[in-house]
Amino acid sequence: MTTPHRPPLPLEVRERAACMCAVGEGCSTYAPGHALHLIQARLASSTPSEWVDAVVESAERHSGTVIVRRVDDGARVEVWTAAAASLPVAGSPVALHERYHVLADGARWLNVAHLS
Repeated sequence: MTTPHRPPLPLEVRERAACMCAVGEGCSTYAPGHALHLIQARLASSTPSEWVDAVVESAERHSGTVIVRRVDDGARVEVWTAAAASLPVAGSPVALHERYHVLADGARWLNVAHLS
C-alpha cells in the first residue's frame, strides 16, 4: 500500500517585502526602480520595437537619478534606480524601454522608475 502524495501547502505571506537596498543590501522588492524581475526582463526583450536609444546626460550616484536624452526626438527622461552603484556615466549610450521600465547599459539592465 502506498501513501498518496500530498504537495506541501504554500506559505502565507503575512507582510510586504521590505527593500534592503536602503541599508546597503540587495533589493528584496521588484517595485519600479528596484530589482529587475525575470518576467520584466523577458517582456522587455520580447518587444524590441519599443526600445529607444538614448544618451546619458547625468547620473547622480548619491540619489540614483539618471537623466537621459532620447535620440529619436530629443526628449528628456528622468528615471530613478536603487542600483546607484552601477549607474552609467554621463555621455554613455543606453537603451530605454519605457513600457517595462528597463534601462539597458550594454549587457547590464536596470529596473527604473520614471520621474518625468
